[in-house]
Amino acid sequence: MQVVKTFVAACLFSVLSLHSATTQYVHAKGQQILDAGGKPLLLHGIDLGNWMVPEGYMWHFDGGPQSTREIEEFVAEMLGPERAAAFWRTYRDAYISRQDIHRIKQAGFDSLRIPIHWKLFATLDAEGWRLLDRVIGWCRQEGLYAVIDLHAAPGGQTGANIDDSDGWPWLYTDASAQQQTIELWKSIAQRYANDPAVLGYDLLNEPLPHFPAMRQFDAKLEPLYRRIAAAIRTVDTHHAIILGGARWDSDFTVFGPPFDANAIYEFHTYWAPPDRRTIQKYIDFRAKYNVPIWLGESGENSDQWIASFARLLEQDDIGWAFWPYKKMDATSSPVTFPQPDHWAEIVAYAKLDRNLGGIEKRQAQRPDQAIIEQAFASLLENIQFSHEKVNLSYIDALLPNSPLH
Repeated sequence: MQVVKTFVAACLFSVLSLHSATTQYVHAKGQQILDAGGKPLLLHGIDLGNWMVPEGYMWHFDGGPQSTREIEEFVAEMLGPERAAAFWRTYRDAYISRQDIHRIKQAGFDSLRIPIHWKLFATLDAEGWRLLDRVIGWCRQEGLYAVIDLHAAPGGQTGANIDDSDGWPWLYTDASAQQQTIELWKSIAQRYANDPAVLGYDLLNEPLPHFPAMRQFDAKLEPLYRRIAAAIRTVDTHHAIILGGARWDSDFTVFGPPFDANAIYEFHTYWAPPDRRTIQKYIDFRAKYNVPIWLGESGENSDQWIASFARLLEQDDIGWAFWPYKKMDATSSPVTFPQPDHWAEIVAYAKLDRNLGGIEKRQAQRPDQAIIEQAFASLLENIQFSHEKVNLSYIDALLPNSPLH
């Protein structure tokens, strides 16, 4: 009997200790996300897209390079290896600045979702750690919450351009890719375990597209989430685990009952009618399992749609983060920057067939090197904070009471 009492007491102590630790941080409780003081949080966030994980459409490369790797290969073709490496260092340093984070706070946002690429964190001295430390430090100074989003995982979780994969989601079957992903998350969690500015860990961005061939991996998603979460919990019992559904984070049918007491379930929705039918299945999931839900991405639409969808979410107590913060020559983002000089010529060349079998024909249409140099120098200039323009109507759609007005 004494052994039983001792075991029960130990379990109770463990639960109470976990609760005490968790409540010093943003955490899940029932259907709500609560701050450290236990107050409900209705998150109003923004995504830092195109920073550590560049995407072709935000470079106006429709029909050309789309994934991070393809864009990097194109920049190397344009500038050469040494200058391309210098270009990317400058790009990542400049694209998101201290002033940007201050303006995000000024606008009325309370949180950032930060997409990361695994290769920038492949070693302990890799560039990504410095960038992530810096932006989370800025969040801490401004009183913003940070969500760390593994947008591009080893092996690829989507098999499409957005995860910079090899064209197939090898993460679900390749043991080395899985172990890399688990170890990366453990390293991230160990580094930020005691940082209350970090809201949580978004384990995999938009796993498994809607493509029929991807259905075979559905049953592998939640077991992988469990393994990642278990590794995180060995070093961090504080922060929320954020779990996105299959089909670009839209399908929660891949989930069983919650396996972590501090979990938030994430969905993404684009280009759907901004009415309750679009989000009803997520509301039903929230009620069924008594867990919080959160919109981690939406946007890329008109101001009217953005306003309608944001108000709909808020009416149903669903926090949100809209995609993205910043784009070239655009109105569907809080901030934009002008197209670089001669960018149309760069885009036209980027769209040509890059098969090496047609190299002679493509190179005949290559812009003059002086034009190329000017275009990429202009891009690095235009992404600076001083060249950005605020889309006030878009901010007003998201945050009608924004102090920026």
